Amino acid sequence: MNKFDYATCPTDLDPTRLPQHVAVIMDGNGRWAKRQGFPRIAGHRQGARALKNLVRCCKDWGVSALTAYAFSTENWRRPLEEVDFLLVLFERLLRQELAEMDREGVRISFIGDLSPLPSSLRREIDHAIEATIDNQAVHFSVAVNYGSRAELTHACRQIAEQVQQGTLQPEAVDEQVIEQYLYTAGTPDPDLLIRSSGELRLSNYLLWQLAYTEFYFTDVFWPDFDRAVFHEALRHYQMRDRRYGTLKLKQPCARLEA
Repeated sequence: MNKFDYATCPTDLDPTRLPQHVAVIMDGNGRWAKRQGFPRIAGHRQGARALKNLVRCCKDWGVSALTAYAFSTENWRRPLEEVDFLLVLFERLLRQELAEMDREGVRISFIGDLSPLPSSLRREIDHAIEATIDNQAVHFSVAVNYGSRAELTHACRQIAEQVQQGTLQPEAVDEQVIEQYLYTAGTPDPDLLIRSSGELRLSNYLLWQLAYTEFYFTDVFWPDFDRAVFHEALRHYQMRDRRYGTLKLKQPCARLEA
């Protein structure tokens, strides 16, 4: 039996030190399905349920933003049948889950190049964004056809156009300017990144935004990711000392005697 009632934030977590923005790489759907003797698409279905539960958990526990890596620019190379299923699944989930997520105060947004997506899916995305834009319980952002190198290239191209047109001086280009042209403009950087299934890489995900993010890797396949696993990730996060490249002195340095 679990020690905690996971309907509420576990009492061993400090609510003042929870990450405000969590990013996740949802890995292991296919391997989970294979282990169960199911086709890969069954893993994606179960993974979608795990993601929905995590969104609700973030709302319940006071984590204000969640960004999920749902479909990368490299995922187009997967078998056509699997790609088609994922795109249909995205569209179906938006249609079926939007009303409930809206009632729960979830704000939905998307990052990535959405232009290659089917028009019917883009319409559902636009509708979800518009319908939930004023919600404030939790900001749920989905990375679809997202690749961090493509994002940075896109930002550099836009900045170069501004410089060429004379509306932006080269010496004015700094980190703040670059961030304005990223897909994540206006969203604070993640405090915690979680990757499931035991893989230890970023896979072209939020490379700029993760500069000072804490990483947590778990061997759990994504379809089995639940509140207990999330609790463990948050517990480890709260044991970290986030210094952002500086030193935290425990006491003032003694003045040197002449």
